[in-house]
Amino acid sequence: MNHTAVAAVGLYTVLNTVILFWLIVATSRLRRRYKVWVGTGGVAHLERVMRGHANAIENMPMTLLLLLIAALLGTPVLALHLLGIAFTIGRVLHAWHFIEEKGAPWQREAGFGLSGLATVVAMAVVLGHAFGFVI
Repeated sequence: MNHTAVAAVGLYTVLNTVILFWLIVATSRLRRRYKVWVGTGGVAHLERVMRGHANAIENMPMTLLLLLIAALLGTPVLALHLLGIAFTIGRVLHAWHFIEEKGAPWQREAGFGLSGLATVVAMAVVLGHAFGFVI
């Protein structure tokens, strides 16, 4: 097992957990500001931040799992870093879009694009290993 490759995936797992924590803090602040303890209370900004958090939870685990599998299958550390960086920057931009009360569309588009591309490439890498292609 290449411990450096697994450590690289660990780095991006930690960074993406920081992004999740950022979204949790943003949600908590809005809940306190508007005194909404369950649901959204009809507060559009709270609904927006909660949707951003849900989107992160929907997307981060599978991509990070794909990166871990790729690392365990022998994917070069540089490739894992490139995928991890692209995915993490994409998730930062995406979260930023949702945390802002009126986030710029480019943040969501770039965030989705980068993180989506990293996910698709990670899928291809794992599939390549599964079918015996050298990646």
